[in-house]
Amino acid sequence: MSAMRFGYWTPIFGGWLRNVDDEETPATFEHVKTVAQTAERIGFDLTLIAELNLNDIKGQEAPSLDAWELTAAVAAVTERLEIMTAIRPGYHLPAVAAKRAATIDDISGGRFSLNVVSAWWAEEARQYGGIFSEHDDRYRRSLEFVEILKGLWSQTPYSFAGEYYTLSNTYLAPKPQVTPVIYAGGESEGGKQAIARFADAYVTHGGTPDELRAKVADLTERRAAVSATPFSAFGMAAYAIVRDTEEEAQAELERITDVRGGAAYESYQDFVSKSQLDTPVDLRDYSVSNRGLRPDLVGTPDTVARRIREFSDAGVDLLLLQFSPHLREMQRFAEQVIPRVRDLED
Repeated sequence: MSAMRFGYWTPIFGGWLRNVDDEETPATFEHVKTVAQTAERIGFDLTLIAELNLNDIKGQEAPSLDAWELTAAVAAVTERLEIMTAIRPGYHLPAVAAKRAATIDDISGGRFSLNVVSAWWAEEARQYGGIFSEHDDRYRRSLEFVEILKGLWSQTPYSFAGEYYTLSNTYLAPKPQVTPVIYAGGESEGGKQAIARFADAYVTHGGTPDELRAKVADLTERRAAVSATPFSAFGMAAYAIVRDTEEEAQAELERITDVRGGAAYESYQDFVSKSQLDTPVDLRDYSVSNRGLRPDLVGTPDTVARRIREFSDAGVDLLLLQFSPHLREMQRFAEQVIPRVRDLED
């Protein structure tokens, strides 16, 4: 069994809670830099930098930092963290994306990876001119997009002719020092079929240990049917609440799920209607993004550590965590939970 790796979502939005206005997490590079440098000092392995041009958490008028500019900056001010950046093929030209990725790989010294997201937010695409076709078409586009990335990173010159893209004798230099790992997630039949073919690792929304065990088994089988190389990782999103007592943890859970609606829930209908989810989402779940409460990482340090061990036993070997206030709670988690998880792994 692999040791659990701990990742965190870079707070590009000013926090992760739709019902709490001030999370002491400003959407600024200075704060992101402090979080990143602290994270790699206290034992985190990876950060995921989401790509959204509109603020999915606080409402469309609220700030949202650009994923790719932020990635280059974080790469330049860290030394150890793997930096996983989301990319939506409908917003990028694949050859240009391959060039940018190779450059960030150079800046980071081979610490760069990609999370290919086939997109769900129609309103954002309308405002920013992104390509937003029907659901399965978006995954077919992603399949070609990743094939081009990998082709340009390994071949010179590179040509491609497909349904969505055409390249002829394209040169890309320098090549990445370390070929970026391609992570992807999806729950629909079309999504899982595509991801089994183009991704190197699978990531998913939060779920229960039984749900994740079933997903790991399903994607492992799908991968084996199309490739001799198994997925290198199975990751899961989760929101963590760690307190000295169970009562304090439950009180915090009630506070952050006090649904008020409003601007922070503008994207809810787009999310549930434009995605094909295998688990229903209600407004209380949507208080935190990516079904982060469903794993139930809520309680004392011992409770949360034992729960994480259940996910490890289910085949999950990467957690992508959210906290609020991000910096303070990330530090609490590293100090109180990660050592207990390591003790359980021994």
